[in-house]
Amino acid sequence: MRMQSDKVRLNVGGKIFETTATTLASARRDSMFGAMFDDEWNLRPREVNQEYFIDRDPDCFSVLLNLLRTGELYVPPHIPDRLFYREALYYGLLDHVRTAKICKFDCNWLKLKSSVSDQAPDDWTAVRASPDGGCAVAHGGVVRVYNWMLEEHPPLNLDYQCIKDIGWIDSENIVISSCQKTGGIGLFSSSTGDLRHRFKLNCENDEVKGFAAGVLCFNSDGKIFASCGETSNGGIGVWDQVTGKQTDYFNSSDGLCFADANKIQWLNGSNCLFVSNLFSWMENKKHISLLDFRDKSVVCSRISRCISVDRYYSPSYILDAIPMEESNSICVVNEYEKFGFVDLRNTSESVTWSSNSYGSVKPIDHPKLTLHGGQLFCSLYDKISVYYGGLDQWVLTSVLERSQAGSIRDFSIGGDRLFALRGEENVVDIWETPSSPII
Repeated sequence: MRMQSDKVRLNVGGKIFETTATTLASARRDSMFGAMFDDEWNLRPREVNQEYFIDRDPDCFSVLLNLLRTGELYVPPHIPDRLFYREALYYGLLDHVRTAKICKFDCNWLKLKSSVSDQAPDDWTAVRASPDGGCAVAHGGVVRVYNWMLEEHPPLNLDYQCIKDIGWIDSENIVISSCQKTGGIGLFSSSTGDLRHRFKLNCENDEVKGFAAGVLCFNSDGKIFASCGETSNGGIGVWDQVTGKQTDYFNSSDGLCFADANKIQWLNGSNCLFVSNLFSWMENKKHISLLDFRDKSVVCSRISRCISVDRYYSPSYILDAIPMEESNSICVVNEYEKFGFVDLRNTSESVTWSSNSYGSVKPIDHPKLTLHGGQLFCSLYDKISVYYGGLDQWVLTSVLERSQAGSIRDFSIGGDRLFALRGEENVVDIWETPSSPII
């Protein structure tokens, strides 16, 4: 594409701008300016001092023009985000804006950007961040989807069955699971809400048309893992992301139940699936296990009943666990916010409790652990504590909190944002890494 290089004069909403065709054409061909100054359009030669009139907002255009000139983005506070994104969409520059806007996620610099709320009668139960900084929220029998501009897309539903979990394959594809027998698992378009695949389950050579599904995870080979089936005879199903066809199944065995797991995670280094089942109503069914799909074996498993006695507190239970492959361990948290560490393949009942844990005197309700970028996140009441360290030594580095909307039910990290779902009100707080200051 050969670009014209002479000066261009633009009248945008009554304000005059002068630049070059080369600057405007740097927006690429799929933008408005790339098309205007592409030779294939065969525009008539411009007269001296000819103006191109564009009936749009001049303040937003000034910001976008500077973005094309410098590659840097600074939006003055008086310009609303929605207006600016709409103008960027008009010019075909949304990709440029997002590329310039997104920062490296840094939890120690997060700022509360905004909140998303809803007045519907059903409680929101889970939030999942998309890779580009959008999010999806489970809301009764539907999933509400928001892009990185926090604009709501059409909702997703599996015949309005109760949603159990949400997973983003990428920014355009979402998988949702339903805990009701007629629900199962579906793959949807995040932007249109269209159902692309409805997965079928084949368990021991018998195809199940409808089935209950639970928590989800993905691996780098394009596979979807999900706990599924009833508590008594369920297991872990595996499907191909592209075709939606089932490729494997792991039955519950050895007295362990996988169907009602509260967390599953694929471990690339161990080539195993981590399964955490900590909320079973039967004490002897609570466990943390590693599953090897190659020979359908349970590599190791430990029962999570009353596993430790602290001299300051009553016997405590593990309430959440997360594998940490770099240190070959599993991090667990008990009801007193004490961190413990278990050897990844150790079947003993011993737990090494960290001396750096900031334990609470009062038991906490269902804390959640997440590992992101080498930092450990733990939700507690109405705040999220962030730790940095390694092995069994973790130091508190920052705390994210906002108590007005109640305790934290769930949180998720994606792009440069952290989304925190509040339990007492249907509110999702959005914490964002701010852009570097313009010098």
